[in-house]
Amino acid sequence: MNIRSKIIFSFVFALVGFMIAIQFQTTQEPKVRDTRDLWEVRTELQKQQKTQQELLAKERELNKMIAQYEGQSNFEKVETLNKSLNNLKLKAGLTEVNGTGLMLTVEPIFQDLEYAETYPTVSPSLLHQLVNELNTYGAKDISIGQERITNLSPIRDVNGTTYVNNHPVPPLPLKIKVLAEDPEKLLNYMEVSDSLEMFVIENLSVSMEIRKKLTLPEYEQTPDLQYLETEDATETGET
Repeated sequence: MNIRSKIIFSFVFALVGFMIAIQFQTTQEPKVRDTRDLWEVRTELQKQQKTQQELLAKERELNKMIAQYEGQSNFEKVETLNKSLNNLKLKAGLTEVNGTGLMLTVEPIFQDLEYAETYPTVSPSLLHQLVNELNTYGAKDISIGQERITNLSPIRDVNGTTYVNNHPVPPLPLKIKVLAEDPEKLLNYMEVSDSLEMFVIENLSVSMEIRKKLTLPEYEQTPDLQYLETEDATETGET
């Protein structure tokens, strides 16, 4: 195996390790209270079941890739690794994606605006609940404004401003793009979801429409792989 093949092969498995590791992380912030209602328990259970299925699928895919790799020539190995690397980057949200899905628009409800004390904004808790429901009901990829959502995406409050991926959420109206295999089914679920009622309570409305072509940006931040080492690097350190 030449040096280039070793480098690509090591990077692919590092990225695989990174993707498996982020499955155990969550976009939820710590909750203040200890008890959860039935909706929250159900959502968390579905999320954990989905995570387990994804991990098993990744394990099968990795074993299949290793079997194919072992029976190929050096040139074929490089081609296989490049193809696998591009596929992993796509699944990790590191590339721009296109497809059919839903366009969500968050806007203020202009009721008694003259007497309103503050202009409505989208809080991190609202976005957390919305993202969780979208994922539960079949979303494949999500972006909020120009920020791609991954399992590593922080959604938090910074001095009264909601941040996603360490960038402030743009002012209303806020566009949220969602890719799904069955957009109509996702739309039907979301039209009766609990999160939409929470938006209304905060004087916000969420309109949704199916779009045949949506483009979601890539996740621009660099994944932190500092704890993943290649076999060659480990051997060099020991020497």
